Amino acid sequence: MILDGGLSNALTARGHDLSDGLWTARLLRDAPGEIAAVHRAYFEAGAEVATTASYQASVPGFERAGLSRRAAEALLGSSVTIARDVRDEVGEDGRRRLVAASVGPYGAVLADGSEYRGRYGLSAAQLREFHLPRLEILAAAGPDVMAVETIPDLEEAEVLVDLLEELDLPAWLSFSVQGDRTRAGQPLEEAFAVARDVSALVAVGVNCCDPDDVLPALEVSAAASGRPGVAYPNSGQGWDNGTHSWLGSSSFDVRLAPGWVAAGAAYVGGCCQVGPADIAALAAVLEAPAG
Repeated sequence: MILDGGLSNALTARGHDLSDGLWTARLLRDAPGEIAAVHRAYFEAGAEVATTASYQASVPGFERAGLSRRAAEALLGSSVTIARDVRDEVGEDGRRRLVAASVGPYGAVLADGSEYRGRYGLSAAQLREFHLPRLEILAAAGPDVMAVETIPDLEEAEVLVDLLEELDLPAWLSFSVQGDRTRAGQPLEEAFAVARDVSALVAVGVNCCDPDDVLPALEVSAAASGRPGVAYPNSGQGWDNGTHSWLGSSSFDVRLAPGWVAAGAAYVGGCCQVGPADIAALAAVLEAPAG
């Protein structure tokens, strides 16, 4: 299935300032129609999955922004509703499309780049206490699958996998990686092995990494997890947390994607700085007749 691309860059291209701590989640409150417009643009580009604007959303984060707990929970759930509504609007052509509820790592809500480092100094119990309410709220809103994404640390992945099994939620698990290690520095063999024999997982792989890191990671994942792959790298540019900007030029090359599929990827798309035009090109390559 063709995934969408980055939500943040598409919203920035539409003129939105995402520099505050809520990032894209702020627009769930301030401009939900803009999030819907981006979902629609990706579907029109050929994406078959809309990933919700919940990556950096949490009830405590919304409460810090002045919302009541009840309002914060409703806003988190609305991320799924927005995507579902758009999916239903464009669904008259009979094509199968899914809504994936984004579940980002704990580090994402800190808005300080911690999702690219991991090792937050929290216990497994503290990570569980953070993730469980988010998972329950998102699941109650009715997504097709949970996108547990950009996970930098196998210890956080272990907590999330246990919760997915406990709640019986279909999900993919994708790590943020650098070379042959997680962002927290653990060998990928150990990280992907967390997913072995986990019935809730429909796919395991990587996202928000350099495009060149995808293929070797998928090969390790297939051997260690025994699951189909998921792959949606960023553009290959570097993130400067001080200036909240991307540096360098894009190395996202859709010609790499058939190799990812050959290595077992069942879900393929893009992450940060990959936009609708890139997804249209990706869809064209992957949907072209073989030979």
